Amino acid sequence: MSAETVNNILSYVIAVAFGLLGFVSFWHWRRRRDAPTLWAALCFGTLGTVALAGQVLPDTATSDFEIVAQRVTVVVLVLFPYLLFKFTAAFDPSSRRLGWPAAAVTAGLIAWTIALRDFPQTGEHRSLGFSIYLYTLVLQFGALAMIAAYRLWRAGRDQPSVARNRMRMLSLAAAALTATISFAVVAPADDEGLQIAVSGLAIASALAFLLGLSPPGVVRLIWRRPEQERVRAAISGLMVASTPQEVAANVLSPMTRLVGARAVFLLDGDGKMIASHREGSVPPAGPDVLRLDIPGGSLIVWAGPYAPFFGSDEIELLRSLGALTGLALDRTRLYVREREQRIALERADEMKTNFIALAAHELRTPVTSVHGVVRTLDRLGDQLSDADKEELEDALRSQTERMRGLVDQLLDLSRLEADTVPIQPTRIPVRAEVEDLVAASASGREDEVEIEIPDDLEALIDKTVFERVVSNLLTNALRHGSSPVVVTAAQSDNHFRLIVEDSGDGVPPQFIKDLFERFSRSDEARARGLGSGLGLAIARSYARAHGGDLVHEHVQPHGARFELIVPVGRGRNDGSDN
Repeated sequence: MSAETVNNILSYVIAVAFGLLGFVSFWHWRRRRDAPTLWAALCFGTLGTVALAGQVLPDTATSDFEIVAQRVTVVVLVLFPYLLFKFTAAFDPSSRRLGWPAAAVTAGLIAWTIALRDFPQTGEHRSLGFSIYLYTLVLQFGALAMIAAYRLWRAGRDQPSVARNRMRMLSLAAAALTATISFAVVAPADDEGLQIAVSGLAIASALAFLLGLSPPGVVRLIWRRPEQERVRAAISGLMVASTPQEVAANVLSPMTRLVGARAVFLLDGDGKMIASHREGSVPPAGPDVLRLDIPGGSLIVWAGPYAPFFGSDEIELLRSLGALTGLALDRTRLYVREREQRIALERADEMKTNFIALAAHELRTPVTSVHGVVRTLDRLGDQLSDADKEELEDALRSQTERMRGLVDQLLDLSRLEADTVPIQPTRIPVRAEVEDLVAASASGREDEVEIEIPDDLEALIDKTVFERVVSNLLTNALRHGSSPVVVTAAQSDNHFRLIVEDSGDGVPPQFIKDLFERFSRSDEARARGLGSGLGLAIARSYARAHGGDLVHEHVQPHGARFELIVPVGRGRNDGSDN
């Protein structure tokens, strides 16, 4: 086969390859109809037009139509590097600072093309003016094409593998086509071997353009292998994740790398952020921001400008991974809810068991004592001295008072749990009320309590809440702390505060977390048989029923401080707004 025949065959291959490239670019534009696909269709459509025109037009133009068609073909060729530059500018608007010079040079060269008196035919002598024009065309073509190639290559470094390889294919194709045009200009027309090499380079550039523009599925699959491994690992992690945070930790990083995103945000159904990969706030809606609805929430993917064009398949894969993420989130929510309910049930069962054991234990002693005293008085009452009878009656009163106190606590607890405690704030003299409670609670230890409350201080507070909380705090301080026990109070515009502070060893650090839990007692209190573990729990419940709280603080160097905080004149059940 002669070299001329080979060149003829290669010229047909070139026409088919670039014609196919133009068709594929136009097909992509018909599907997407966005700025990048429009510039791609114009850019590669010009190459297809030039390649097909080269097969249709004769080597030597004779008629006016052929001469005009030849000029139009050259004008279209001049447009190609500018359109390729505009294609890259569709992703990176910062290149607009080069836009006007590029447009001016291209427009000038088009005007020069139209103004040329004639085009030398193949093998004819080239005038100096035409040679300058020809080298200017090569310079314009090469400069703009290489700028576009450099921008694509540089931007591809931060993209996922498929987008990176596609952008590099386009970059290499632009460089190869520039070399093709340069060699075609300088190569002698009669050097058929060099002409074959130029044709081969043109075919290589067409194939590289096709790989960059629309790579086959098998090629995409090979290129996508690193991301697929990360996606597989992420899906495996989703299967064992037990919290929303673990779900996010497994998928957000692979999602980011899958589409080269700037950031990915995982939101719940209320639009609150569960987690994010890379810092920042959720970006506003825009062409680079993808919102993917998933079960029970949404994914906000702040994709790069190249992702929609070069990563359309990856975006679909991202949607699938997002759907699995939503299912995993639903599963973790159910798991967390089930675990919380199980813990609550276990806690309730423990409280019930503690309650039964405590009630049986606490009531057994006074009931046994009362029963013994009553039987003794019934059987031996006539034989006992007055002193013995008085001692037994004192014991009877003491034990019945103990039973009454425990029953009152249990009733308080049941009413507080049922939210049936009425809150009716009234104005009370704080110091006088505290003095009465000290007299009732201290049982001969009144001198151990120091009351530092102004005589004229009044508080708008429910009296029952005040009595229950303060008496519990006084009893607790005298029972577990050391003197002096200091009681202070103050009132601001919004809150009334009363503090009971003792000078004992304070609450053991390991017991602080259970301090206000029902039926909870420290090891020391349990060993000494002190209290029922209900006092502080009931006191805090009363404070919260009033819309306030009861808090604990450690005192330096030792001691415990309990502070009652109540909003002025407000409660959970009072129905007032004052």
